Amino acid sequence: MHTERLEVGEETVLAVNEAKKSGHRVIAVGTTATRTLETVARKNGGKLNFYAGKTDIFIFPPAAFQIVDVLLTNFHLPESTLLMLVSAFAAPGKKNGGRELILKTYAEAIRERYRFFSYGDAMLIL
Repeated sequence: MHTERLEVGEETVLAVNEAKKSGHRVIAVGTTATRTLETVARKNGGKLNFYAGKTDIFIFPPAAFQIVDVLLTNFHLPESTLLMLVSAFAAPGKKNGGRELILKTYAEAIRERYRFFSYGDAMLIL
């Protein structure tokens, strides 16, 4: 899994922790945001605090997500580590995650001629 630099600032910490406390959903835009929030949560018992550093976490089924409730992401390349993250998110806690659901979604996207990879089409996973 590749390493990414990250920083979670005070404004984000306050907003996300308040959202979780109030029962609101946290929407991550992209896998980098997801990895960032989940990395910091794993280091802090499920809550966010200011953090600057790196992450190399590999999120794959049967992952549990502590912060992110909704994910907006593009269609990732086949056999990529980010496809594993998306599969885990589609059915958290299940042995194979939502792999079959994601593969069906990708098959439909191919039939409909969606664009894959960066700057392509996107999907919202609830």
